[in-house]
Amino acid sequence: MMGTDARADTPVPDHHGDPGGGGPATSASGRLHVTVLCGVAAFVLTADVVSKIIVVAHLAGRPPIRLLGGFLTLRLLRNSGAAFSIGTSMTVVFTAIAVGVIIFILRTARRLRSLPWAITLGLLLGGATGNLADRIFRSPGPMRGFVVDWIQLPHWPVFNLADSAIVCGGVLAVLLAVRGLRVDGTLDTGRRPLEPHRPAGSPDQADQAGHVGQVDQAGKVGQMGQVDQAGQAGKVGQMGQAGQAGKVGQMGQAGQAGQMGQASQADQAVQPSAAD
Repeated sequence: MMGTDARADTPVPDHHGDPGGGGPATSASGRLHVTVLCGVAAFVLTADVVSKIIVVAHLAGRPPIRLLGGFLTLRLLRNSGAAFSIGTSMTVVFTAIAVGVIIFILRTARRLRSLPWAITLGLLLGGATGNLADRIFRSPGPMRGFVVDWIQLPHWPVFNLADSAIVCGGVLAVLLAVRGLRVDGTLDTGRRPLEPHRPAGSPDQADQAGHVGQVDQAGKVGQMGQVDQAGQAGKVGQMGQAGQAGKVGQMGQAGQAGQMGQASQADQAVQPSAAD
């Protein structure tokens, strides 16, 4: 019992929610989430680059191709601005912004402990890198290159897969921020950090079950003690009442015997007097 209580009272460090924790579990978790981030970014970048190469090779100088009854149109458009052809005269500015976003994401990855944030940052990194590659390697020159856009929906500007990844990543980032989930896996507003799923029968669950059993046994013992004390008190009370009743009965019998003795003596005294 003493060993169990000592183990239960010993605090267990939680490296999962500690961005500065240096334990092996923290390092492995960090590497896993960085791997997910890089994998998502590589997938987005590859899909964006390959799609642009195919579009430029097959749609250059050709009319747009309408698919799905006009819902989707494949149209080659070279964009000097940001996503969805915004700010076409600020190519250098948007190039610098893309470089800054990429550097920020790479620096943030060092304290990444959240799978949703890993996917979100991977989408943003892949999309920003895809469009940045166009600005660096495409005409009219480095840092001023035009981005290849080729997807058009009704009442929507022409865009590419990198733009889609940036928009999806931005929406996910807003949702995660509203929920209060941080990049390091902790919850905002003083709530406890998210804990990884623990399989049934883990040591923590066994300790919790042991504590619950001890508390339950202690409660039962306390209840039995209270019932036992109440029963003893009731017995003592009954014995006290019986003793008092016995004493009263003895006193009553003694009183009656005394009165009868006095009456007998008085009769004896009267009888000689009558004889005289």
